[in-house]
Amino acid sequence: MVDLAGTWRFTALEGADIDGAQRATPFLTFDGDGQVFGLAGVNRVRGTWRLDGQTLTFGPVVSTLMAGPPDAMTREQQVLRLLGEPSTVSAPDGDTLELTGILHARLVRDPHAGDEPT
Repeated sequence: MVDLAGTWRFTALEGADIDGAQRATPFLTFDGDGQVFGLAGVNRVRGTWRLDGQTLTFGPVVSTLMAGPPDAMTREQQVLRLLGEPSTVSAPDGDTLELTGILHARLVRDPHAGDEPT
């Protein structure tokens, strides 16, 4: 079974690499108690998660309601769509996570994702 506990930074969504400013790079932190929080691109998100075999389900997930640059808002809408439907999880290695469902995403383990830029 995949160990999701920790913080994961999105590196690709739908085949497009995410190469943005650290403040706008989506990330998710999975707590061992079934809570998840992070950044969808512009807005903070918080909710619950459950892993059943290789199927990852989120819900309910809430977010703040700020507006941002068009590219960040588009990326955020993709992340929110991904969180709204079950995904199949695979981990090619211990530090890479692939989510495949309504969209495809690649994340890497990054304990510093979400830190304020220095």
